[in-house]
Amino acid sequence: MQQRICLSIAVIIVCLTGTFRTALSQSPVIVSRVVEREVRTGQTFVGTILPEKRATIGSAVGGRVVEFPVNEGDRVEEGQALAQLLTNTINLELDAAQAELELRKHELEELENGTRPEEIAQARAQMEAARTALTFAERRLERIKRLASRGDAATQDQLDEAVAGRDNAKATLDERTAAHDLAVAGPRKEQIAQARARVAMQNALVKNLESRIVKHTMIARFAGYVVSEHTEVGAWVNSGDPVAEIVALDRVDVLAHVLETHVPHIRPGIESRVEVPALPDRYFVGKVAIVIPEGDQRSRTFPVKVRLENEITDDHPLLKAGMLARVTLPTGPRKKSLLVPKDALVLGGPSPMVYVIDVEGNGPKGKARPVPVELDIPSGSLVAVSGALKPGERVVVRGNERLRPDQEVTIASELPAEKAASADPQN
Repeated sequence: MQQRICLSIAVIIVCLTGTFRTALSQSPVIVSRVVEREVRTGQTFVGTILPEKRATIGSAVGGRVVEFPVNEGDRVEEGQALAQLLTNTINLELDAAQAELELRKHELEELENGTRPEEIAQARAQMEAARTALTFAERRLERIKRLASRGDAATQDQLDEAVAGRDNAKATLDERTAAHDLAVAGPRKEQIAQARARVAMQNALVKNLESRIVKHTMIARFAGYVVSEHTEVGAWVNSGDPVAEIVALDRVDVLAHVLETHVPHIRPGIESRVEVPALPDRYFVGKVAIVIPEGDQRSRTFPVKVRLENEITDDHPLLKAGMLARVTLPTGPRKKSLLVPKDALVLGGPSPMVYVIDVEGNGPKGKARPVPVELDIPSGSLVAVSGALKPGERVVVRGNERLRPDQEVTIASELPAEKAASADPQN
């Protein structure tokens, strides 16, 4: 019984091994051709990775730190608060100033809206009442005059009293008429201008208090990472004191010092290859951003900055400030070179290599042959290499990470060299 079980297990293992080998032999790959072009020869320089931006965020005012929500190594976004100072007193002043501003606005609104219709109607009624009183006083005066002309029917005092009553009624009518006219005309433009000026003055006071509160909050001016802390909750900071230092690493610069004999060949915008010894299975392509036109008088070298996009994974940058890097810049004469798509490179071993497919006849099947290469200058989606390659040979651009030497493969499709990298779903 045990012999039968062992025999069955052995048969299963042999079958699985055969299936696995068959699957490997039928591994589909995508290939592209080796091309030959004229490119400049390159020179490699030692460089250092630097952040694109670096800023020490300081306090614009003095105060007590009540919030400090960041720590070294944290990622911060543009506009994110780094520290908050105590603002209780200023907040109370701001509340009072805003209330005063609302009062001033309502006063201005009242003047701009003019006199209410009810007030105009009231002034008109008072004017008409004064006109009626004047009519009565004039008629009374006429009667007194007729009586006085007959002799002793009216005394002089009565006549004087009637004249005074008529004059008083006339003055009252003039007053009520002027009040009615003022109500109809509404506030003077000078009063409205004064009210607007008071609103503007109060609004400026509110903005000044708001600006003072804003200065009590230190924010990040660009996205980056906190690399050092200079304060803590409860500490007192004076105006100008630093609270944190931030570096921008979404894009990084590789600073290299180039000999003066090579500098004339370097221009902003040209591509360069960047290798980082700490990441042996990767290489990067950047562009020259700055060629500083002042060199070191002793070494006769000029600073050159190559800028490249960083990779951010889980808020952590792949390339970190201070890393050692090697930059290959096109500084030599043009010569014919072999170029392969960058995705054809297999990195991480003793040296970079590509897998060449030796096709059997005209069919889609072939064997994978590893060819060690040395990297040179990048050219768009291609990179110049030197090694035992020939123009027109097929190199694997998809599926090369799982190949073994002399493994049988099936060519699923062939891409033009210039489009091999752009077809990568991760690009």
